[in-house]
Amino acid sequence: MLDRLQSLADRYEKLSELLCDPDVANDTKKLRDYSKEQSDLQPAYEAYTEYKRVIEELDAAKAMQAEKLDDEMREMVKMEIEELSARMHELEEEIRILLLPKDPNDDKNVIVEIRGAAGGDEAALFAADLYRMYTRYADSQGWRVEVMDVNESDLGGFKEVIFMINGRGAYSRMKYESGAHRVQRIPATESGGRIHTSTSTVAVMPEAEEVDVEILDKDIRVDTFCSSGAGGQSVNTTKSAVRVTHIPTGIVATCQDGKSQNSNKDKALQVLRTRIMDMMRQEEEAKYAGERKSKVGTGDRSERIRTYNFPQSRVTDHRIGLTLHKLDQVMNGEIEEIVSALTIAEQAELMDKGE
Repeated sequence: MLDRLQSLADRYEKLSELLCDPDVANDTKKLRDYSKEQSDLQPAYEAYTEYKRVIEELDAAKAMQAEKLDDEMREMVKMEIEELSARMHELEEEIRILLLPKDPNDDKNVIVEIRGAAGGDEAALFAADLYRMYTRYADSQGWRVEVMDVNESDLGGFKEVIFMINGRGAYSRMKYESGAHRVQRIPATESGGRIHTSTSTVAVMPEAEEVDVEILDKDIRVDTFCSSGAGGQSVNTTKSAVRVTHIPTGIVATCQDGKSQNSNKDKALQVLRTRIMDMMRQEEEAKYAGERKSKVGTGDRSERIRTYNFPQSRVTDHRIGLTLHKLDQVMNGEIEEIVSALTIAEQAELMDKGE
């Protein structure tokens, strides 16, 4: 571990030199790439720097302990050794986590797709609740939300909503949300007071940039149509809505949220690239399905990951057996406790595999 850390520290310091080089400063791509690489290395570099300092101070304190000291000084040195030893172990744990394999998509923006599944109107209403939950969570993280496409139900829910979350590290926090979300509650349309169970599905995908997926003009078909609102009612008479079909894969992306046809086409292509990259990623991961199956799930949108029980104000994440009795706060976007628990579970699993 120490050899790897020293190599990392050498690279960090080399990057500092490169970023001061006038040739690099005048090369936008190199400047951006080197700055990002150094930023990614910084947490581990700082932890390693502190770790070396703590080790040096610990060795000095132990050497002092071996000398002839009066009782008061001996007690002070003993306390210092205990404090330094505790910090040393904390840093070792922190460094082990920082050295875990990092998902290359962690820093990317995400495109989120929420769909009402089993439960008709109630599933669509719950899909809208999930959308509000995620937008409020995004606000708390300082991220920006941009709606790409939405298909409303007659009662104000979402049959489908697709949106982008822009913000550094968005995928690293949101990736655990993919799967089937189950809700248990009394629907507003239920006159008998019976509890219904419905589900909505969530798919979280890292945004694909043009360099990730190349889409050739000859491989797509672009159709335009009039935007529609709740229940399929037309809301304008201009063909601003765009549907883009990727002919080789059959993947389709639609955008009708904006008033500009060009803007909607750009957004639809953005969604299309992301879906194609997600398909490629899933195909690749399927080859190693047995190896990558983990307690925090596979990202399969058909896998039931969480239950929201309204009568008992209870939220349960089935992957790690976490239950919280504060449903109102969770639905208001306070999901960091769940996200952190899932992150820790995945880190623990990676550490077990590394041993």
